[in-house]
Amino acid sequence: MNPLNRQWLKMKTDLPIKIVQFGEGNFLRAFVDYAVQKLNEEAGFNAGIAVVQPIEKGLVDILKKQEGLYTLFMKGVVNEKEIQEKKLISSIVNSLNPYTDFEAYLSLAKEASLEFVVSNTTEAGIAYVASDKPTMEPPSSFPAKLTLFLYERYRHFEGDPNKGLTIIPCELINYNADTLLKIILQYCDDWQLENTFKNWLLQHNSFHNTLVDRIVPGYPKDDIETYQTELDYQDNLIVTAEKFFLWVIEGGESLKKKLPFHKTDLNVLIVPNMQPYRTRKVRILNGAHTTMVPFGILYGNETVKQTVDNGFTGKFVRDTVFNEIIPTLELEKNELTKFANEVFDRFRNPFIKHQLSSIALNSVSKFKVRVLPSLLTYHNQFGNLPPNLTYAFACLILFYKGNWNGKTLPVQDDAVVITQFKKYWELDTISETVTAVLSDKELWNQDLTEIKNLTPSLVRALEIIENEGLENGFHSFTEKTH
Repeated sequence: MNPLNRQWLKMKTDLPIKIVQFGEGNFLRAFVDYAVQKLNEEAGFNAGIAVVQPIEKGLVDILKKQEGLYTLFMKGVVNEKEIQEKKLISSIVNSLNPYTDFEAYLSLAKEASLEFVVSNTTEAGIAYVASDKPTMEPPSSFPAKLTLFLYERYRHFEGDPNKGLTIIPCELINYNADTLLKIILQYCDDWQLENTFKNWLLQHNSFHNTLVDRIVPGYPKDDIETYQTELDYQDNLIVTAEKFFLWVIEGGESLKKKLPFHKTDLNVLIVPNMQPYRTRKVRILNGAHTTMVPFGILYGNETVKQTVDNGFTGKFVRDTVFNEIIPTLELEKNELTKFANEVFDRFRNPFIKHQLSSIALNSVSKFKVRVLPSLLTYHNQFGNLPPNLTYAFACLILFYKGNWNGKTLPVQDDAVVITQFKKYWELDTISETVTAVLSDKELWNQDLTEIKNLTPSLVRALEIIENEGLENGFHSFTEKTH
């Protein structure tokens, strides 16, 4: 088997470093580095990426051995057809570990061609660590590392307004760029960095909130031999991802000119406000996931695909999304419908075995954020409760009983939450249980018994499920609801 390197592939290595990327994990390599590859190939972007390992242990050494090269396998369902593609990614031209070569890290800040910083250092990565100091080589947190990097650039180019950077974090927290900037400014104060640097930072650098969406299972260790047979070289950094791709970036016309994604077929939206798109994702994609978990497990399903393929459970989830969630959202209906259809294609992806039990973690807090707002907005808009979402709420309460029909249910949550539900289910009647659950402000940040008809509707749903089972119970519940 041939080694994977640029010489063997007769590949040029003269891309200028335009992007510094904090993070070398599966997601960035299957998302940002793939996107840059597309820009290079289809829009003449001519950008090389320098990868910075954000923590002490990582993949930089393997990346170096393969000269930044790796294979991305994309598999999924598009318009109900199975798609399989593979692509050699060559956009990474340098990679380094600041823990072993701090000088090389700071030298990156002096690259005249540099324009962008991207990152994905996990949700915990954008955090303020008070003990980080400017004398550390390097500081522990990503924001502190970036502060030092930007300060080095400012000093090297003597505050040149044309040498500011476009900073696009991809961590999965809301307002990720705003949060990052706030922490950097905190370090400016902590480290007593000059005001002229702070002014340069604010006036000549731009920070852009983002939403990223792509399922990336990563290195296919269980099937690696099968994947390797499709290649004529040895690749130790194979990464797998679904075909679906969505990147929403807050920005205006100047950012669109800098990042000419309109010349590619990638679904990248540069918009003034990404919050409607985040709400769309949370309510439709995440909301459907959270809705189907207790409901699907109680029915006897094991995977997401099994749930959406089943005649009864699949119709339940689709009707929930199209009839009860979409009508409560602000974006144009055609756009919401298109997104929802893509979501169901993703749920059907035969190449991703998404266990319901693996996404059951913290279902109550997920329901509060992802599903309850749809239920309450529907109630406010239409004056009545959405039947499917109400039934799904009943299934959630039943799921947290911990067992049903002689089967132990895979409840995973904080011990406090599990203990509370155990206590509520020990009450004498279902009515008392539901009232106790809904009135628990620690769970919902409000008293849900105040929502008209919610308590009796959930009591009725749970009584019907206990007497008739999940499927027959649903039909009886909706007949009586209407």
